[in-house]
Amino acid sequence: MTIEQILAEVAALRSQIEVLREERASLTVTVTPPENDSPQAITEAYRRYARENAQLVAELKGIDDAIAALEDQLVQKQAQLQQWQIQAKQLSLQEQLDEARKIAQVHAMRINELAAELATEIRSLKACADDLSPLYWQVYYKPFITGFKTIWVPHVRSDGDVWTIVNRIV
Repeated sequence: MTIEQILAEVAALRSQIEVLREERASLTVTVTPPENDSPQAITEAYRRYARENAQLVAELKGIDDAIAALEDQLVQKQAQLQQWQIQAKQLSLQEQLDEARKIAQVHAMRINELAAELATEIRSLKACADDLSPLYWQVYYKPFITGFKTIWVPHVRSDGDVWTIVNRIV
């Protein structure tokens, strides 16, 4: 059952309850008990009216019972509707999460690609420096490039749920 079907059923139930309430209002029992009578006399007046108008009273009772049953169904449908809305919201959140993870995965892959390229360039520079350093020392009396032992590049890894950015030494 879809949310639209539940909404349609809720609307139909409300409409039917309203129709029954209007019908009930048009069939209202008007018993006029004698003034200043005892509670027993008032009770007897209503019982007498019910006996004399049994069909009307039975119809009113049936309408009251139908309204009560429809109101119970309405409460159930509203609870069902609320559950659907909660599930839809959770699904929406899950969809948002999945979309955000896909975007993050693209960025993580790009970071790892750039880190691999950077590591390659650093190794190439180190090879040049290794070749050039002896001559550089002879001419300038200092090293050409320093710091190759502590060069790091970022790398993104995942255990499935948690992603971690680590530094790899080149």
